[in-house]
Amino acid sequence: MSYTVKEIFYTLQGEGAQAGRAAVFCRFSGCNLWTGREEDRSRAVCQFCDTDFVGTGPDGGRFSTATELADAIDRSWSGRADDLVKAGIPDSGAGRKYVVCTGGEPLLQLDDALIDALHERSFEVAVETNGTKPAPASLDWICVSPKAGAPFVQTSGNELKLVYPQEHALPEKFERLDFEHFFLQPMDGAETALNTERAIEYCLAHPRWRLSIQTHKLVGLR
Repeated sequence: MSYTVKEIFYTLQGEGAQAGRAAVFCRFSGCNLWTGREEDRSRAVCQFCDTDFVGTGPDGGRFSTATELADAIDRSWSGRADDLVKAGIPDSGAGRKYVVCTGGEPLLQLDDALIDALHERSFEVAVETNGTKPAPASLDWICVSPKAGAPFVQTSGNELKLVYPQEHALPEKFERLDFEHFFLQPMDGAETALNTERAIEYCLAHPRWRLSIQTHKLVGLR
């Protein structure tokens, strides 16, 4: 199988249970809930997405094999050493390598061959998915973010991260599913402040849920 990737970059995870953790992000191109083109947004299942996942960028590309893509991801992790040296920061090399497969919808492309290739390079492999496709059992971390109006088949995992509010995706619909962590993440946009207040109020009233803030945006990380 070949893979089409928008971008690969090294950063800190900004959301959810793994927030603050160093990670390589591999953003796959394409989604099954929106084309990514603004002219199609009004007809999309998910109309609030703020991510560019169309085509390939300068640090993405098309990869003909799982080995080729796994090598590119590994180079992104290893390349951090050069950046640290330039910044005058010693690199201890400690800590397990971590990759977040995201999109778009990564499970349109992410498969066992790529997961195996990343495991061979000592990566812990995470996915951020909308839950419309079943996740491979070999993944190490599964984060599901349901979208109102979309089919929902991945009903278990490590964390459920619900963008809030969504009129037809209420938290109580999901809170009995088989996840370790339940997060409400305020919907970004013109009403971010109001949505944050609403999410805080809901978490206070329903302690099963925890607040997830997009910390990478707050501190200016990619």
